Amino acid sequence: MTGRQILVPAVRMERWVSNFGGRHGDFALSVELGALTGLAGDGAAFAASWVPPTSWGVLLVRKGGFAMARVAGHRIEESKVGQRHVQGRTKAGGQSQQRFSRRRDNQARAAYEAAAGHAHRILTGSLSALVCGGDRTAVEQVLEDPHLRRLVEVRVEPWLDVPDPRRAVLDQAVIDAASVAVTVTDP
Repeated sequence: MTGRQILVPAVRMERWVSNFGGRHGDFALSVELGALTGLAGDGAAFAASWVPPTSWGVLLVRKGGFAMARVAGHRIEESKVGQRHVQGRTKAGGQSQQRFSRRRDNQARAAYEAAAGHAHRILTGSLSALVCGGDRTAVEQVLEDPHLRRLVEVRVEPWLDVPDPRRAVLDQAVIDAASVAVTVTDP
């Protein structure tokens, strides 16, 4: 038997379960260890878990860009998307390379500080969970802000692998983070 994991948006989960029955025939549903499980007569099975809490957040950070949202269930309550210029890498050598490297580091630090300021305004409070994505080092830099310590305590998986955070990327990240992780085992 082989298993594979898929993400099903929560609003489509009921239809997905119905389609599972259409593909595999009669099946039995049960709840085991907090996960909805299904076992079909042909030997196919699935286990689905993750119900988003009532108040949670998404934080996406890459060098030069950030996006964040406070989410209630599946609805974005407040969000912010921003960019800061961060110098690209240079092929120059010697002192020029060091000067560009320092400038790039300073610009990245300013971008992370801006992201932390917005995160403090939007994400602090009574969040039950925080889903993060983008560049891990950049997210860690933002969460080092003393005002965001509680967010580190409520951070959960999955880690979202996203491109430069823009509004469409944030919207998709919220959908992905609120999706149900379904492990399907084929006969």
